[in-house]
Amino acid sequence: MEERVIGNEKLEDDGILDNSIRPEVLDEYIGQTEVKENIHVFIEAAKMRKEPLDHVLLYGPPGLGKTTLAYIIAREMEVNIKTASGPSIEKSGDLAAVLSTLEPGDVLFIDEIHRMPRYIEEILYPAMEDFSLDIIIGSEGNTRNIKIDLPPFTLVGATTRAGDLSSPLRDRFGIVSKLKFYSKEELMEIILRTSRVLAMPIDDDAAMELALRSRGTPRIANRLFKRVRDFALVDGKDTIDLEITQKALDRLQVDKGGLDDADHQLLRAIIERFNGGPVGIDALASSIGEEVSTIEDVMEPYLLQEGYLKRTSRGRIATEKAYQHLQISYQGGLFSTIE
Repeated sequence: MEERVIGNEKLEDDGILDNSIRPEVLDEYIGQTEVKENIHVFIEAAKMRKEPLDHVLLYGPPGLGKTTLAYIIAREMEVNIKTASGPSIEKSGDLAAVLSTLEPGDVLFIDEIHRMPRYIEEILYPAMEDFSLDIIIGSEGNTRNIKIDLPPFTLVGATTRAGDLSSPLRDRFGIVSKLKFYSKEELMEIILRTSRVLAMPIDDDAAMELALRSRGTPRIANRLFKRVRDFALVDGKDTIDLEITQKALDRLQVDKGGLDDADHQLLRAIIERFNGGPVGIDALASSIGEEVSTIEDVMEPYLLQEGYLKRTSRGRIATEKAYQHLQISYQGGLFSTIE
């Protein structure tokens, strides 16, 4: 799948932008109010007890601020953070190398933790519970068991697929928080903050237009702000206004509902090739040339949230809202293009 400006997966140039605008403390973190307030309580209680924070699992669609929260947790606890990703931990030695660098109280952040091999999960259990690591090293016929005592630490795991975590691993997290899509008002606040940090003013109505097309996701809001800023600068504007925002988003093929050509292709396939559904995910993926995981993790969450799509036991169904958005008349499964 080619890179989409409104895809919620992280793109190569997002890292620099994320680092420059990422809030550093909970008070600066916009949205996710319930999660934020609960984590504040847990952090304060842990500091009062002079203990590390319980292990934290953050789950929800990509781009909602899980990594940012992990960094904030470390800063609020006044400790260092070490980072890793599930796919990069392939051998017990990889995990041991990361864990052996931890100081007392440190935060270990593992992104995409659901993609860790199961045998690595099993090695992680005693590390999380007893702060000890038991690993076998060597080759066949010449192996030995090594036990390493670890300092108390906090594991923060992030996942877009909490259901893919094994129950034993999931049960070892004392704090489990789900991040939800943001409201347009919260996204507008984020966009206004980004404009201040990057020293590029934006009108309120332009910020709201960006918020409406950002799919409830801060990562997309900030990425769209960056692209619209480019259009404004080339047009010689020192402030992003509504006119240049609409022009830029139209050029980027992001419609007023935050949908792009890939979303249209998905919904049209269900409506026109499968008579509105239901259609199985494998048949749908094959018909539009996408991976099943791409549809499930990248495209579907927002379409489901906004009511363009329904997921049933028999497959995916396009809703009446999808027909209306694509200007196709809805007649209980029959359709015709509205002139």
